Parts: sequence; C-alpha cells; structure tokens
Amino acid sequence: MATATQAPTSPAAASGRGSVLPLLRGRPSTRVRLAVGRRRQTALRAQPPGAAEVVEQSVNTIRFLAVDSVEKAKSGHPGLPMGCAPLGHVLFDEFLRFNPKNPYWFDRDRFILSAGHGCMLQYALLHLAGYDSVTMDDLKAFRQWGSRTPGHPENFETPGVEVTTGPLGQGFANAVGLALAEKHLAARFNKPDLKIVDHHTYVILGDGCQMEGVSNEASSLAGHWGLGKLIAFYDDNHISIDGSTGIAFTEDALARYEALGWHTIWVKNGNTGYDDIRAAIKEAKAVKDKPTLIKVTTTIGYGSPNKANTYSVHGSALGTKEVEATKNNLSWHHEPFHVPDEVKRHWSHHIDEGASLEAEWNKKIVEYEKKYRQEAAELKSIISGELPSGWDNSLPKYTPENPADATRNLSQQCLNALAKAIPGFLGGSADLATSNMTLLKMFGDFQKDTPEERNIRFGVREHAMGAISNGIALHSPGLIPYCATFFVFTDYMRAAIRLSALCGSRVIFVMTHDSIGLGEDGPTHQPVEQLFSLRAMPNILMLRPADGNETSGAYKIAVLNRQRPSVLALSRQKLQQLKGTSAEGVAKGGYIISDNSSGNKPDIILIGTGSELEIVEKAADELRKDGKTVRVVSLVCWELFEEQSEKYKESVFPSEVTSRISVEAGVTFGWEKYIGEKGKAIGVDRFGSSAPAGKIYKELGLTVENVIATAKSL
Repeated sequence: MATATQAPTSPAAASGRGSVLPLLRGRPSTRVRLAVGRRRQTALRAQPPGAAEVVEQSVNTIRFLAVDSVEKAKSGHPGLPMGCAPLGHVLFDEFLRFNPKNPYWFDRDRFILSAGHGCMLQYALLHLAGYDSVTMDDLKAFRQWGSRTPGHPENFETPGVEVTTGPLGQGFANAVGLALAEKHLAARFNKPDLKIVDHHTYVILGDGCQMEGVSNEASSLAGHWGLGKLIAFYDDNHISIDGSTGIAFTEDALARYEALGWHTIWVKNGNTGYDDIRAAIKEAKAVKDKPTLIKVTTTIGYGSPNKANTYSVHGSALGTKEVEATKNNLSWHHEPFHVPDEVKRHWSHHIDEGASLEAEWNKKIVEYEKKYRQEAAELKSIISGELPSGWDNSLPKYTPENPADATRNLSQQCLNALAKAIPGFLGGSADLATSNMTLLKMFGDFQKDTPEERNIRFGVREHAMGAISNGIALHSPGLIPYCATFFVFTDYMRAAIRLSALCGSRVIFVMTHDSIGLGEDGPTHQPVEQLFSLRAMPNILMLRPADGNETSGAYKIAVLNRQRPSVLALSRQKLQQLKGTSAEGVAKGGYIISDNSSGNKPDIILIGTGSELEIVEKAADELRKDGKTVRVVSLVCWELFEEQSEKYKESVFPSEVTSRISVEAGVTFGWEKYIGEKGKAIGVDRFGSSAPAGKIYKELGLTVENVIATAKSL
C-alpha cells in the first residue's frame, strides 16, 4: 500500500433530457490551440503565483454552492460535497479530460459519483467547468420539479452525468463496466502509431458503497481483469446515516482491495492536502495493470463548526444559523450562490481546452480512417450506435418442420449470429454459460491479457454482472451487452435491472430456466412471480418467446430498442416450432397465430406465452374438432402490445368476445387485464415442486386437458 505524504494543514500551502448520440467527429471551436490539450493530457498544469489561494477560493465555492443549493431546497446532502470539495477540484480542474460543450465526446474521461446523494459536488463542478446543462438557475432549482439538478445524478436529466447513481454501490459497479469497455475497445482498435481509445474512468464512493455487496463483487472482477485505467476514490469520512461507521464497518478496506488485486494509496489529509491528492492521482495513472483505490480521509461537512464529522450533516440542510457560522469559519463573506470572479477566470480555460482535446482527437480519427478503413468503420458503428446494414437478416428463421428445441438453444444461435453482424455485441453469464447457452463460439474470453475478446466471464456475481453491463451499454451507443443467468436469479440483480430501465441502457438480460419446466431442481430455482414483477417495472421489455421465430423476433426487438433494456425468459425444455409464429408478430407484442373463425367473432380466445403457447395451440385444435371457433393469441410482450394502436388491440381482443383463457407458468396476477371479468387464468399461484417437468405441469393444471375443460366451462 502506498501512502501519500501528509500535506501542510494551511490552505495556502496546499440540456435537457435524453441522450445525444455522439458523432465520430465533434464540432470543436475553430479558435483552439491543439498544444494546450496535449500539454494537459501529458503533464500537470503549472501553478501560477497565488494559485494556492485561488484553489482555496475555488474549493470553498464548491462547498457553498452545495450548501446554498441544499439550503434553498430545504433538503439534500451537504456533508459529502463539503468534505470532498478539495478532491473534486483537483480531479476536475487538473486531471479530468472532457469537453464541456460536447459532453458526449467519445474519448473523454468518465467520472462517476457512486455516492450519488452528494450530487451537489458534481453539479457544482459541472457548472464551474462550463457545462451548459448546469446553469446557476439549475443550481437554484436543486431537487425541484423539472430541474436538471435532481436529488441524485440522473444521466437522462443532466448531460455530463454519465450514469444514474443513487442506490449505493451501483455507480461503482457501473464504473467497472465503463472501464471494461475502454479496455476492450482500446485492445481492438488502438494501433502502434495511433492510440484512438485512451481515457480513464474515475469514481468516488463512500463508506456506504463499500458496505454494499455489489461493490465487492465488482471490485473482485476489476482486479481480476486488471482494469488499470479505473481509479476509485474512497471518501473515508467514517460517517453514515446511523452515525459513526464504527458501529458496523471496521474492516481494513485497503487490505481487502489489495487482496482483490488493486493498487492502493492512502491520502490521510483529504481536507487540505491538495498536493497529496495530486500525487496520488499521478501515481494511480502510472499503474497500468491494476485498478487503483485511493482512500481519501475527509471530514464530512468540513468547515461547519457544530455539525462537521456528525451524521446530522449527511442528509439535512445546515440551517440558517449554521450556514452563517460555517461562512465565518471559512472566511466566506458572500451572498448565496456567489462565484468569485477569480474563480470564474480560473475555470474558464476548460472550454477552449476541452475543444482542443476533441479537435486533436478528431485529427487522429481522420488519419485513422485513412490507414485502417475496416477498423474505422467498426469503431464508427460503436461510437454512433448506427447498426450495420442488413444486421437483422443474420437472425435465423424457422418452419414447423424444424426440430423441437429449447428456446435457450435457439437463443444461442441468435447470439452468435448477432455477434458476427454487430461489432459492439458482447456479453456473458454468471458462471452458467454452458447452461444458459450464451457462449460466442467465434470469440475467446475477455481476460486481463485478452481484452479484445467478447465472452465476458462474470462468475457467480449476478448483481455486479447487471450493473457492469449497464456501464458497458452507457459507455457507447453501439455497445450492446447481454448478460445471463437463471430467470429466478433476477431477484439477485433486480436493483441493476431497475437502474438499467431508469438509465435507458440497452442491456439484453438473457434469462433461461424460465418456469416450473426446469423440473427437479425444485421451487428454489423455479420462477413464478418474476414474470409479473418485471412486467410491473417501467421502461423495460419483458419478452417470453415460444419458439425459434419468436426468439429471433425477441432479439431483433432487444437490439432495436436503444433506450430501454430487454429481458428474455427462455425455456430449458424443448418446444415445438409452431405454425403461425413470426418475428414480425413479436414486434407488436401480441398477435394472432391461429383462428378458424373465418373473420367472424370466435367462440373463445386462448392466450399463451412461451412454453405454454404450444399447450394452448394443441387445446385449440381439440376444441376445433368439436366445432368451436377458437382464436389463439401469443402475448409475448405486454409492453409492446400496449404501445400498439387501440384499433390493433381491438382486432386481437375484440371486446365482444368475453370468453378468454390465459395460460402461463407463472402467477395469474395481472392477467385480468386481458381475460376480463368473465375470463379464466390458468397459472401457478404457489411455489413449484421438485419433480420431472411433465409431472409438475400435470399436477399444477398446465395441461391441454385442463385448458379444454376450462374452455368448456365458459
């Protein structure tokens, strides 16, 4: 463990919502000096006379922008910004490579505030650096309706915020995904004469992030993968909501990270030790084969005479009297939201400097395109998100003559086809690749020494797998990660899936063993409530395909939906290739696969998803033999169906047909929306059992015979 030198204690000694797709070439200012960006990239900026005083002014500006914003909102978390202001200043002002006028420039450094409750630190830094997304009016509207400064960082609200953070540990795991993406793309596209992918990922995490299990899962993987361009700052302030961390968290975090394969540094004075912070970052950047954890010991609420170093400054406004006391203590004699002119001048260089960094990179891209045409085309697809022409033609097509197969096997055919057709397609499984059927056969494993490969081995770490995949997806619009486990284990990674939906990240969650059909493993492994619980989540597609054509259709939809994730629930057991299913039908969410009513009103509508659609179709055939007119509907994705026109939905489910039956190996809750008051839902409103799949289906009533009997009762 390296320890930074103790610094002197004297301060003097020390647009809107939605993503904007980045272009391969940005639009930098014409008045730029390319040399500025090069100098800043390779060396620390020289400090002019009086710089220490300006730095202290800048740090206090950050502190009081946070204090004033929280005070005006009457809610928020001032403690972390007050304590981390020195770290934030040094990192943003002296090391971070970015272009404030193009927050989506591809080769920018990524900054993640995993301790998202301290978001006023990030908002103050973005404001000072010249980002248009955080104006003074935005700071004054902190935590208010419609503002670009919500109570935790949201990537869809505030350009300059890379990922949505809030649930502790998630942002840190996202940062591991961002760093993985950088290492992977650098290995694939950098050339000896042209380094076109070259940026760092920085993340600030707190004691709470350290305690959450997802951070340890992600840290273990980051160390294993040797993510040398990942630099994490641990805000070691010893305070959580309940008080001192000593009541629950006394481990040696640096020793743990060393054991996980990280390089570690301890900055013992994070309050005024600017030189120590600089030295630590410089040391971390020199480490190439390991990620670095820098423990920065700070005082939460630094400067507050009565609340610093207490839990009361963590998540509450200081109050009028304490604000005045803090201003007097730090010699800050200004009105609220004041930014001194010297601080404005100090930070003003970032606009031209950022433009010059991007212009220099654009110059290299032009040269790269001339020398390496094929690689440039692939990289452009990844940066822009533009899909290659005809990519969807690679997805397999099936007829009823094709043999029965499990949709997990059909899924593997789709995954391998997409990996050949789409340069940014990659992913893996939580130690279940041979069971989930998710290996990309034409690629090797992404490992420390083979980062160009596209099979990611996550190990038994479902939670980190989901969060890391979110980071990969949010790195570049054309990176499309998939991650896989058993469907029941979505419970282990639900927070990551939810944030994927909230962030609008295009992650494909490949979930096999989708029902009681997995058989003997029993109820611990048999998902029954997961289908509906994910259908209840906003901005996500829950797809349960029934055969090969629907599996191909599900993958096509998952790739095309750029701003929301998809969950594919896939069977272990073999299923027939059904007549009437289609990829085009999947795109509508629900569609008719068979109907013998000749355009008239059918006697009954049978609805199925996944493995039960085959049961429904067989029951329909038997009912038709008795002279009944039966419509069979595949409702593969409720969310897509609800997005169709009312006219289309009425054409599938005529309101005058009230005899309806749904059949699905999951809880029946929610099906009343489609079967109506007079319909019947056949499902599993209990946990499963350990037995052969056929026996479980029979005992729980998921049979052709029960569907026929239920239909006759209607």
